[in-house]
Amino acid sequence: MTLIKWLDENIERTILLILLGLMSVVIVLQVFMRYVAQNSLSWSEELARFCFVWLVYIGISYGVKRAKHIRVEALLSFLGRKGKYLLNMVSLLLFLVFAVYAVYYGFTIYEVISQSGQKAPSLGIPMSVMYLGMPIGMLLTSIRIIQRMYLETKMFMNNEEIVDTDIPKL
Repeated sequence: MTLIKWLDENIERTILLILLGLMSVVIVLQVFMRYVAQNSLSWSEELARFCFVWLVYIGISYGVKRAKHIRVEALLSFLGRKGKYLLNMVSLLLFLVFAVYAVYYGFTIYEVISQSGQKAPSLGIPMSVMYLGMPIGMLLTSIRIIQRMYLETKMFMNNEEIVDTDIPKL
């Protein structure tokens, strides 16, 4: 399996598992230290928050890949096959515009924070690391939206029913 293929299939899930595991361990450790050892960790809440921010933005991309985002389907039930396809494409296009804007805006914020030299008080790492979660997550989301648009267009052209399914493997 090539590296690109592995990344396409597993990047979000791997990052999400690592972040969720790390966040869970840190929070459990903090609870243990606070209530059992009677000694609080100064860095645990900050690390958990960093993990959570990254988890949210990477999770958006994973939701697009798995077609698991919440949506109202009442209007879709009244439309025919072509109408459903067009509405999905408009929806995905608007989502893509938002995601690209978020990438641009996120990197702009990252640059400002990076140039300020601001560091996280407890961890001592640059705050720009936390702010990098948004543009990276939304860049992955943009890629997944383009993949979803391609998949749905291919299904439409082949007269297949468009279903919410994972983006197929490369």
